[in-house]
Amino acid sequence: MTVDFSPFIPWPVLAALAAVVAVVAIFAIWRGIRGAWIRTLAALALLAALANPLLMQEDREQLSTVVPVIVDRSQSQQTPERIKMTDEALAQLKDRLSRFPNIEPRYVDATEPENSDTPSTRLFSALSAAVADVPPARVGGAIMLTDGEVHDAPGINQALGFDAPVHGLITGKANEFDRRVEVIKAPRFGIVNEEQQLVLRVFDDGPSPGSTADVTVKLNGDVIAALQATPGQDTPFSFKVPRGGSNVLEFSVAGLPGEVTEANNRAVHVIDGIRENLRVLLVSGEPHAGERAWRNLLKSDASVDLVHFTILRPPEKQDGTPINELSLIAFPTRELFVDKIKDFDLIIFDRYQHRGVLPILYYDYIAQYVENGGALLIAAGPEHAGQDSIALTPLSAVLPAEPTGQMIDKAFYPRLSEEGRKHPVTRGLDGSADEPPHWGRWFRSVDVASPHGQTVMVGADNHPLLLLNRAGQGRVAMLLSDQGWLWARGFEGGGPHVSLYRRIAHWLMKEPALEEEALTARASGRTLEVTRQTIGDNPGNATVRYPSGKTENLPLNQSEPGLFKAEKKMDEIGLFEIRNGDLTTLVHVGAVDAPEFKAMISTTDVLKPISGKTRGLVTRVSDTNGAIEVPPILPVRGQVRVADNDRMQIKLTNESVLKGINTLPLFAGFAGVGALLLAFGAMWWREGR
Repeated sequence: MTVDFSPFIPWPVLAALAAVVAVVAIFAIWRGIRGAWIRTLAALALLAALANPLLMQEDREQLSTVVPVIVDRSQSQQTPERIKMTDEALAQLKDRLSRFPNIEPRYVDATEPENSDTPSTRLFSALSAAVADVPPARVGGAIMLTDGEVHDAPGINQALGFDAPVHGLITGKANEFDRRVEVIKAPRFGIVNEEQQLVLRVFDDGPSPGSTADVTVKLNGDVIAALQATPGQDTPFSFKVPRGGSNVLEFSVAGLPGEVTEANNRAVHVIDGIRENLRVLLVSGEPHAGERAWRNLLKSDASVDLVHFTILRPPEKQDGTPINELSLIAFPTRELFVDKIKDFDLIIFDRYQHRGVLPILYYDYIAQYVENGGALLIAAGPEHAGQDSIALTPLSAVLPAEPTGQMIDKAFYPRLSEEGRKHPVTRGLDGSADEPPHWGRWFRSVDVASPHGQTVMVGADNHPLLLLNRAGQGRVAMLLSDQGWLWARGFEGGGPHVSLYRRIAHWLMKEPALEEEALTARASGRTLEVTRQTIGDNPGNATVRYPSGKTENLPLNQSEPGLFKAEKKMDEIGLFEIRNGDLTTLVHVGAVDAPEFKAMISTTDVLKPISGKTRGLVTRVSDTNGAIEVPPILPVRGQVRVADNDRMQIKLTNESVLKGINTLPLFAGFAGVGALLLAFGAMWWREGR
């Protein structure tokens, strides 16, 4: 209670009256006038009545003490054991806090930022957000339920924004162990078939078993090496890039019994293969109108080293011209087809016929070159249907079709077959969607029987026009017409000869983007994009295996014939495995060096400095027997000065809110009148004596 005044007259007037009363009282008392003291008391009572004293009492409501409880839901907490520990400890903590009605807990699940590509555990950011609307004096403490791997812990001298204990309840077990593998140094690009170097390292977090680690290395899904790595030391590894385009290296270290998780036991590195100085051998038969179509295409590519020979003078041609007067270059058959045939990435026979230039044995060498991984293109014309056709040589063992000996002399629009609409070599060629196709006509093709492989283009009356086939480890393409030059010359508007020829050449040289059956995945931020190429029917759903081990079916939707895609924003960061049928691919979503995967073992070391400064408690929720036990809550009034090793202290707030004020006038009503009458009555009584 407090006393306040609400005077009936202004304070200056009241002060003046008080001064007059004081002067008169002092004079009367000094002169010894009878009744001076009684008159002074009566005057003071009158002045007090004019000052109107009030007795005031505030009506206040005690405010609750806010205690934020930050629950770590980061990926390092998503192992089955830690999820169970966290949920059980949280249930016990809610029960303990519910026993104190004056404590207001605020439960916050701390996850990685939604748009962050670098996952980390940011509990103190969540704590700041949880108490942003609370005065510091109302915060009684903070409780963090976590594995202890906190990546935004403030420095020991950095202010928290409130003065109360910070407690840490640690999941996991003491002396945990985890093994992981990382690619320390690796090139992003590499020249095909040239040796590359990278460095990997196996880490043992926690008490190391001290043994070497078995590391399996896969390249594009095939096992290429098995390494012995010493944990904590760099392990160099050499390899060759097998193909152009994207190549995926996967390193997997064998798991050990008792380690925290195997989610970080694999690492991937993507290296883009670059073909340097592609060597192409182009052998043309007798000069013809379309001879320069392939030459011009290949010469326009600066990365292609073209060796081109045209057979201008076959052996049977005898016109009497002396040899010393000829300026023709001899065809170095042995050097090209025996000594250096393996150096070529692609061999093209453009309207070539067997006329004794190549010994018959050399065709067998070419067939072996294809079966061992080489690439062969036959651009056929009328000679392929004749008696000197190279299909009548040992090369026939790798050719996808045999000529019937007939030519189809008929105008036609080259069209895509059903397979061709799906095949990446011909899919989406400009003008192919129209009927008739929006390009010029051709006028003849070679008739063949029993074609093998894929017939991706057809000619007159749906006869095969472009055949693609695999032979052993190599590939063969047959273009059964020599009329492609009409497109190059713009006849009837021309056609997409450059795109078609380039795709054929790249498919022959095993460009990954042109594989008929392929499963690829890429990450854009947290968005996973899956692409499935097929020349078959709908491939069905893709199965996605998350870093945490859970699996999910991802529907693949057709975007165009032979191409199915899916896209999804992932709620986890790390290495994902995507599978569809017999195809498997890996992709890393988010930053490879994210802090969340650097260490997965639980620890009390990170929170202890902050807890010690604020006189909090850091303890594990699991005892040696595996039972979950949360320390009791101890409410404390006033400042927390000493840490308690067994209980979590909560500083109760003294803050309250004013609900109203009750006032009681001291000189109001009969009490005031009675006091004044008593004073004046005493004065009159004294005067009457």
